[in-house]
Amino acid sequence: MRRTKEDAEKTRLALLASAEKLFLDKGVAHTSLDQIARDAGVTRGAVYWHFQNKAHLFHEMLNQVRLPPELITERLCDYNQQQPLLALRNLCVEAIQALGREAQKRRIMTILLHRCEFTEDLREAEERHHAFINQFIDLCEQLLERSASSLWPGLTPRIAALSLHALLVGLLTDWTRDSSLYDPEADSAALIDPLFRGLIRDWDARLQAAQSG
Repeated sequence: MRRTKEDAEKTRLALLASAEKLFLDKGVAHTSLDQIARDAGVTRGAVYWHFQNKAHLFHEMLNQVRLPPELITERLCDYNQQQPLLALRNLCVEAIQALGREAQKRRIMTILLHRCEFTEDLREAEERHHAFINQFIDLCEQLLERSASSLWPGLTPRIAALSLHALLVGLLTDWTRDSSLYDPEADSAALIDPLFRGLIRDWDARLQAAQSG
């Protein structure tokens, strides 16, 4: 039985690897489950043993490199109650740095941002992706609400959360389109901190205190 489970997991990973390769090369809409099965050297039946449909397979591929909402929540809340904004800033910096460090994350983010059309057969994956985005924005808003008195006048936690998400998605989209635009490792903090400076009145003092401590 153990051998069977190990073989099944190898097949599942092979299908995910083939899907990643073909999605990157052909685009998600132009890649069929038959093509994925052939590339992985298995039958179409093996695909359906592991994945309900292409939407399910696509979603599982994303989950290989994307932190689940529960882990993001844990990461952001596992800080001193006085430093929720630093936790949020560090998570954004790490997300950008990961593009340069992790080849698989770079490939899968390229697929999501440049090789994916959410056609009817991907409706389920689209809905899950949108739910993930909304959860992240809502969590950012909750953290910003805890520091609402530090926001610049006229800014609401909701607007600040939407601005942060827009910047992060824009940076990820641009770099996966043209990797010469910036260095994810060297430039990530310089790209993220100006936004926090524009949202939080005493951001420089907060950052300096955290870094010196």
